[in-house]
Amino acid sequence: MVATDKTTVPLREDFWTDGNEQVRLIGSRCSSCGEIFFPKKEKNWCVHCNRPTLEETTLSNKGKIATYSVVMQQPGGGFYKGPVPYAYGCVDLEDGIRIETLLSADDFDQLSVERDVELVIEKFYDDEDGNEVVTFKFKPV
Repeated sequence: MVATDKTTVPLREDFWTDGNEQVRLIGSRCSSCGEIFFPKKEKNWCVHCNRPTLEETTLSNKGKIATYSVVMQQPGGGFYKGPVPYAYGCVDLEDGIRIETLLSADDFDQLSVERDVELVIEKFYDDEDGNEVVTFKFKPV
């Protein structure tokens, strides 16, 4: 039997950082009005106050489920490549921002509105080159 090593690649390079600290999402914060955005804005322009004052920031890795749904069928269009069924919803981070995200649970009954969750990085799918593509999700604590 031949052992093969899969290369792990992120779904997108600038969604999170996993330096010496805990894994954190990368966003933008406006130094003028305080508005927070995720994912990080490529341009330095705040659409809330219309000023060029955005700075990169890391976001909290903890939050609460605001709403969610369990998706039982593969969505049309070919954009989703992960396993089915899956849970998808909105999480209110401690920073005061609501983000859309996949949710991770061994049993979907573990999910509920207002449930505390934390950021995890997990396998999403294997790409056509044999790489293991990973993404961020939030998991109940």
